Amino acid sequence: MKSRTKIVTRNTRQKDAIRAAFVETDRPLSPEEVLSYAKRSVDDISIATVYRNLKSMLDEGWLVQVRLPGEPPRYELSGKEHHHHFRCSDCKKVYELEGCVAALNPKLPRGFRLAGHDLLLHGFCAACVPKHA
Repeated sequence: MKSRTKIVTRNTRQKDAIRAAFVETDRPLSPEEVLSYAKRSVDDISIATVYRNLKSMLDEGWLVQVRLPGEPPRYELSGKEHHHHFRCSDCKKVYELEGCVAALNPKLPRGFRLAGHDLLLHGFCAACVPKHA
């Protein structure tokens, strides 16, 4: 008979701080942003702990990966409607945009079939606009 390994998920103060980062910011975060946010409530948290918990939260389906061109993955809460992202060219933070470009209707080459799309807008977030006025 094969041995079955039971996966035990523990809620720790580190995991709680990481979850809080996503719930309170409600935007895609890099591991470094998660670490910075989590350190506000848990001084001794490390980047290794953040990565380990991100993997666990991905496996649980609590988070999904957000891939932006030319950047390492970021993470956001799962279960959201289809949406796009905005990246600030100054502070590099990424924000979610509601909805989708409904009029997107590209002329595809003959025989091609569209399976999906990604859209990234960029500019300056509200906090960075004054620096570039």
